[in-house]
Amino acid sequence: MSKDIEQSGGITKDNQLFTKVSELIELARKKVAAAVNLTMVHTYFEIGRMIVEEEQSGSQRAEYGKIVLKKLSKRLTDKFGKGFSEQNLRNMRQFYGMYSKQAFPIRQKASGELQDLDNQSDNKWQIASAKSHDFVLSWSHYLILMRIENPAERNFYEIEALQQSWSEPQLKRQYHSSLYERLALSRNKDEVMKLANEGQTIQKPEDILKNPLSLEFLGLEEQSSYSETDLEHAIIFKLQNFLLELGKGFLFEARQKRFTFDDKHFFVDLVFYNRLLQCYVLIDLKIDELVHQDLGQMQMYVNYYDRYVKLDHEKPSIGILLCKKKTDALVKLTLPKDSKIYASEYSLYLPDKKLLQQKLAEWMAEFEDKLEG
Repeated sequence: MSKDIEQSGGITKDNQLFTKVSELIELARKKVAAAVNLTMVHTYFEIGRMIVEEEQSGSQRAEYGKIVLKKLSKRLTDKFGKGFSEQNLRNMRQFYGMYSKQAFPIRQKASGELQDLDNQSDNKWQIASAKSHDFVLSWSHYLILMRIENPAERNFYEIEALQQSWSEPQLKRQYHSSLYERLALSRNKDEVMKLANEGQTIQKPEDILKNPLSLEFLGLEEQSSYSETDLEHAIIFKLQNFLLELGKGFLFEARQKRFTFDDKHFFVDLVFYNRLLQCYVLIDLKIDELVHQDLGQMQMYVNYYDRYVKLDHEKPSIGILLCKKKTDALVKLTLPKDSKIYASEYSLYLPDKKLLQQKLAEWMAEFEDKLEG
């Protein structure tokens, strides 16, 4: 018996050792990969600079630039293999052209590999890059970012991609879903520029709102007939995507959360907790246009949570009604000014980015005119 126990204990210790060593190796590989990615980005930036300087010192004809890239691409490909096509070299040139003029909102020490070059006189061009441009994301991320013309919008996505550890597909999805415009249109006009300098900050309930909330990842057809239950099922099935769309600090607690009052049962569609705001966030789903009874029901839900569920150190609960359509005048008339109830429209398809950009530009222009007046 003792021998069996000893063997069992030995197996347990072996598993623990294996787990610890495996975690260490995986962490080391991630660090190496991150260092390689940063080194690659700095290298591509410098290649872009060299191409621009060569083109500027040569003939002014556009054909000259094409010849330079074509010859360089062939020779680099012959020596180093894939990765140096004419298109990639154009990307590097564009990357340098854009980021050599941009003040970086994010500061980070350059990678150790580049810092070690300080003592090598043959690599002064790399030292300049490491000191003046502290890139923080992978080349795949920058291929997306450098196609965003608005510097404020580009800064916002760069900050969020770093802070939220967005993968390339997540960054692409947030950009195409017009996250920047939707957040900006959900805020006071004098707070919009903070998005470019700080990213999305969560300090008050209004900061978690987006207009509209984009639920295209649910896969529900825009014209198909569906119920609130169908919408709820789709959200739970795609919960990770829904949390990403909601934003920072959200933790999922329950669906169809039941509470009883005056011998009657009530059900909240979705219950979340926001650790940044330190409060419950109750979400009710409406597939039709919002009516005042919906607002009254959510007010009752919030009152119940504030009086019977939340702890003394927690902030007042927030209620959000996700609806197909809302009338702002109805919401303002129904709710008191200090209410923590909010109505937000949702869309089952990606919003028209150009339309949102135009709306945001008009909005900011109107705001600036009022300031000047």
